Amino acid sequence: MPSNENKGLLEKITDKIHSLTGPHDSQNIKGALPPKTQFSIWYVMMAILLFTYLQQYYFSAKVETIPYSQFKQYIAEGKLAKLIISPDSINGTLEGKPVKEFTTVRVDDPDLVKELDERKVSYSGRYENKFLSSLLSWVLPLGIFFLIWRFAMKKMGPGMGVMSFSKSKAKIFAENETKVTFMDVAGIDEAKDELREVVEFLSTPEKAQKLGGRIPKGVLLVGPPGTGKTLLARAVAGEARVPFFSISGSEFVEMFVGVGAARVRDLFSQAAHQAPCIIFIDELDALGKARGMNVMGGHDEREQTLNQLLVEMDGFETNKGVIIMAATNRPEILDPALLRPGRFDRQVLVDRPDINGREAILKIHSKNVLLGPNVDLRIIAGRTPGFVGADLANIINEAALLAARNNKEIVELADFDEAIDRVVAGLQKKNRVINAKEKEIVAFHESGHAIVAESVEHADPVHKISIIPRGIAALGYTQQQPTEDRYLMTRSELLDRLAVLLGGRVAEELVFQEISTGAQNDLQRASDIARSMVTEYGMSDRLGLVSYERPRQPMFLPESYSPGKNYSEAKAAQIDDEVTRFIEEAHQRVRKILSARRTVLDDLAHLLSEKESVQGEELRKMLSAAAPAMAAFSSGQP
Repeated sequence: MPSNENKGLLEKITDKIHSLTGPHDSQNIKGALPPKTQFSIWYVMMAILLFTYLQQYYFSAKVETIPYSQFKQYIAEGKLAKLIISPDSINGTLEGKPVKEFTTVRVDDPDLVKELDERKVSYSGRYENKFLSSLLSWVLPLGIFFLIWRFAMKKMGPGMGVMSFSKSKAKIFAENETKVTFMDVAGIDEAKDELREVVEFLSTPEKAQKLGGRIPKGVLLVGPPGTGKTLLARAVAGEARVPFFSISGSEFVEMFVGVGAARVRDLFSQAAHQAPCIIFIDELDALGKARGMNVMGGHDEREQTLNQLLVEMDGFETNKGVIIMAATNRPEILDPALLRPGRFDRQVLVDRPDINGREAILKIHSKNVLLGPNVDLRIIAGRTPGFVGADLANIINEAALLAARNNKEIVELADFDEAIDRVVAGLQKKNRVINAKEKEIVAFHESGHAIVAESVEHADPVHKISIIPRGIAALGYTQQQPTEDRYLMTRSELLDRLAVLLGGRVAEELVFQEISTGAQNDLQRASDIARSMVTEYGMSDRLGLVSYERPRQPMFLPESYSPGKNYSEAKAAQIDDEVTRFIEEAHQRVRKILSARRTVLDDLAHLLSEKESVQGEELRKMLSAAAPAMAAFSSGQP
């Protein structure tokens, strides 16, 4: 019989199996699956363990292992009833009731058989089939490994086997799985209008074909990151209610030669069987980069994949009901063969939204957010020029998280202000220790920016001035709020922007008769504006209407390297002189503005040191009270 310890182990195993296989309460487990779908290999393992336990402790007799000396003592005392002798062990039973079995390790004992005969003990040998045991030692492990391999292959699915490299990795969304429609897309109305024609063709193809028209084979969505290109493609599939194949350009190319081309063929073959449908290739530039750019020479795997894509698109018939869509933010590096008519016939620009578009995007993302009565999404849209849909969704989320962190019931306008500041300037660092001298310098620096911005004619109004450190290196910032979206800048506006950038540096010069490193970023941006006015916009009277063109830059990505020169050294010296003149004249102009408003500069800096944050309305009240009649300085021209 098993001991108390074994009984406890048996009870634990039984309880575990009962907890795994027992009935579940559907009210406590949300979406409980039927028992068949909850089957797991662990159930089998538990059953085997339980069966082994019962076999060992209940269904099989208890066998005691004894030393060989005790076995010899049993022979001398005549207690043995029966023995089975094998080459390695001796198994036997003792006389009497209950029957007691034992086993011992056989040792080299030449007199053993003689002693057994003298005591008239019944004994026999055991025949061992070495071939069968050897065969089992090989077959059994192989069988176990085969079963594990079959189980792993079933778990991985049909497309994950060793021979599945050539299978397409596209994610397939059925008609009812693509729940995104044009109602979920805002701020890009022109792009939606362009794609409605694609929806009409997929829904009613005979409408275009009866007049002999040919629907474009491919639609290329072009725009900056985060503008909603992928969302727009899914909305087209949702509106047309057709299958949607989604894959990234980088998923075609593998380390094995020919795999990418095979995946392209497999993708188009699957699409042909699912027609009408949409194939969407995200980040097309990873696959469609212009050929011949491989500096190492040769015919690499990526070019083979691109060649296969070109062949498939060229031989694909639009009347099959398959539309190919792709998205990229680097159209300038795509292979020209991709953009010719017959492949990607139509390019749709998905641009940054204007103020109306930003407001519509904010309304969509704030549907499930409890907004306070003082929240005006129009004001928030006006404070976020240049933001794309992803940025605006991030602002809504950050504001909701801030409100939840402060245990608020609703999301207020102050939460949106802090969210915008966090996205634009970085995380607030209230615990950063700044000595009194540096804090005073930062206060005068930001006050100089703000006063100049309110004094010149063409600068955006100041929304807030802060000396709370943010991000990695920002010790303070002056936030301006545009009154409208602008797409052109005049010469006067650029000169006013130069003046605003130099306001902080000039304020330090006037107050401390000393300069600091805080104006490094301001000087860099001012120099870039002045150089662009001279070399790109033809705004220099001395150099005339000449644009010193720079190398072609990525269309939707920020400039990441310095352009080379394509003009003489003498002309470069003249350009440098003109850039210096623009900066110096803006510097003298700012000195006059701040000298005339020195009282306001001191008052604002002291107020900033106390409150750390001042709204634009307070600054405008201070300037109105001082009433400095300095309009002449605000309209000066170099």
